[in-house]
Amino acid sequence: MQVVITGGAGFLGQRLARSLLKQGSLPDRSGQLQTISKIVLVDVVAATGFDDARIEQVTGDISDSALLERVITPQSAAIFHLAAIVSGQAEADFDLGMRINLDASRLLLERCRACAHVPRVIFTSSVAVFGGVLPAVVQDHTALNPQSSYGTQKAIAELLLNDFSRKGFVDGRVLRLPTISVRPGKPNQAASSFASGIMREPLNGQPAICPVAPDTRLWLLSPRKVIASLIHGYALAAETLGKSRTINLPGISVTVAEMVAALERVAGKPVAARVEWAHDPVIDRIISSWPGAWDASRATALGFVGDANFDDIIRAYIEDDLPAV
Repeated sequence: MQVVITGGAGFLGQRLARSLLKQGSLPDRSGQLQTISKIVLVDVVAATGFDDARIEQVTGDISDSALLERVITPQSAAIFHLAAIVSGQAEADFDLGMRINLDASRLLLERCRACAHVPRVIFTSSVAVFGGVLPAVVQDHTALNPQSSYGTQKAIAELLLNDFSRKGFVDGRVLRLPTISVRPGKPNQAASSFASGIMREPLNGQPAICPVAPDTRLWLLSPRKVIASLIHGYALAAETLGKSRTINLPGISVTVAEMVAALERVAGKPVAARVEWAHDPVIDRIISSWPGAWDASRATALGFVGDANFDDIIRAYIEDDLPAV
């Protein structure tokens, strides 16, 4: 079996690739396990730290149809479409966001259609597809009403994948990800970057700025559970999904103040004291438009598993990603 991961050099793409290499196989459309023979990592830069003959790296622009023709072939049975311009950057650079988040997604689906082999396509979406006046808990039937360019691009791509699946061109699954925390590495241009930064930086002995109010509520999922969800979402039989290929993944609903309190419980008061509060109206406007919780009962019924609590998310980061002193 050949696997394609767009955004393969990114944080999630590399973790997913390593998990798949370790697992060694995935089910085909009939449910039979097939050995993974190749994983193609597609990104604007090459991934690092791979020394495995099953890895092929392709660098280039995912919105280039010639590149997609090269990396997606009739042998590409599994496609994880993770490549995206993050929320803050998509808001600041409208053309770039449209080209990568929307145009490239449609080109990828059209390439799958042209190959006519009905690959299984996993597309990662976001809480940002919701917005406006929302219920306390967003339901499966809550209307999409994005309040940012990023959310709009993700919402359109969701609808496209559902329609391409309805038409039988792909076997698609949209996994709506909660905000991911705690991400390792450096801050990025996502509006939600602070949700990791206010944990990661203090744990690494550095100050961190929180740009939103302490009572701001977020819907969160750990990197560990995201990777497990991507693989589980791929493995689900098509008939279990019915007419809707979109799934709200489980998460935990916490305020920023509760996150900092958890940091104090896990790492101590001096670490939590490194969080500073400085309101940023641009970030606050974007974040406040996102739901703080959604109904994940369908995902739970399908076997997806979220984190137990935010304390466990912090401990997972310490175990997996905190540099050894």
